[in-house]
Amino acid sequence: MSFTNQLKKATLRTAFGYLEKNPEENALKLMSWVDKLAGDGPDSFPVQRAAVRQVLEDPQNNMYQLVMNILKETDSEVLKATFENFFLNANIIGWPKQEEYRKKYNCNIPWAILLDPTSACNLHCTGCWAAEYGNKLNLTFDEIDSIITQGKEMGVYMYIYTGGEPLVRKKDLIALCEKHSDCQFLSFTNATLIDEAFANEMLRVKNFIPAISVEGFESATDGRRGNGTYQKVIQAMAILKEKHLPFGLSCCYTSQNLDSISSYEFIDQMIQWGARFVWYFHYMPVGNDAVPELLPNPEQREFMYHRIRDIRATKPIFAMDFQNDGEYVGGCIAGGRRYLHINANGDCDPCVFIHYSNANIRDMSLLDVLRSPIFMAYHDGQPFNDNHLRPCPMLENPEKLREIVKATGAHSTDLQSPETVDHLCDKCEAYAKNWTPTATELWSCSCAKKKGEAAK
Repeated sequence: MSFTNQLKKATLRTAFGYLEKNPEENALKLMSWVDKLAGDGPDSFPVQRAAVRQVLEDPQNNMYQLVMNILKETDSEVLKATFENFFLNANIIGWPKQEEYRKKYNCNIPWAILLDPTSACNLHCTGCWAAEYGNKLNLTFDEIDSIITQGKEMGVYMYIYTGGEPLVRKKDLIALCEKHSDCQFLSFTNATLIDEAFANEMLRVKNFIPAISVEGFESATDGRRGNGTYQKVIQAMAILKEKHLPFGLSCCYTSQNLDSISSYEFIDQMIQWGARFVWYFHYMPVGNDAVPELLPNPEQREFMYHRIRDIRATKPIFAMDFQNDGEYVGGCIAGGRRYLHINANGDCDPCVFIHYSNANIRDMSLLDVLRSPIFMAYHDGQPFNDNHLRPCPMLENPEKLREIVKATGAHSTDLQSPETVDHLCDKCEAYAKNWTPTATELWSCSCAKKKGEAAK
């Protein structure tokens, strides 16, 4: 680590000492320290830092309440580690290194890497595409360690586990947290394997945050995941809250459950549970046995577009929508532009929902993966649509994915039931056509609003 980065971390630790004593009084002081550490360059996240400062200057703001809840109710050592690893390492220090590699190699370099430590799961949820891989595949500890080591060389300090159920590999995940204490780890999980012993391990390593999957209230969750699952999840969240460990939720919305999991009643319940963020995922018709009827219709998706923004404006929880927030990240973030996915067989997919590749991490370096044909096709094709509410080359622009897969010779990485790209994209044609008019109107309104704000 360079002397400059060591100095930044030492400065940050000193600033945190003041924050612990009086969050309300010293939060803005900490932000001033962050501004100094970030500098004034284009890679210093000036817009994001300005947004945080605006929140901290308004005690009546719901996001101010969220920030204060996090500062006051999170274990202090976990909070320090998260701030250092996520804000400093993964962004202020990591981003310039990523930019250096992007320019040098003319390819995408991710901000985060998604990994499937295993395809195994202790549940068998209805409609789970991950289960299609089977339950006997695993990335070894050394393979995951190598991926993280290679990623850090390129400035990547954010790692996200999917599966399968990642916590089937509890011991290895904790050991990786310990070895790579400068990284931030997040894991999507059904939470049924979170117990007091594992929570204590989380407290010890300090850099592991769960994103717990829920389908809604008890009947909906147990209906998809099995009887008794909901109560196990409630117990896991109670343990995490009692130990002052941060966690969030993950919700997949479909045409059938959208109303319940986006209701204010459910949002308030999330907050009561202690969740700090919720990540909404649009149902994707991935896999030969997928059910296109579960795709939200245009009216439902537009509802979610507005509901997510309303939650962010009124509730002390941070809500994200993987599909409807494309306008904030410049469209599709897959293919290594901001993230990629490595499954439990080592296959490197451009997206966690798009299982086609011609690169395997067991045969090539991470950098060579990012320069492989399908990843370069993403690099050269992004954004796939100038309307960033139609970001995906599969769901909203299926002709793009057909072209990419056929031009690059990529193959299906679904080892259980390989799906042709035509079979997948055929399921998206009607959806893309029906969503286009609504997306066009929403995008026009969003662009007009941004122009008006810029003119003030």
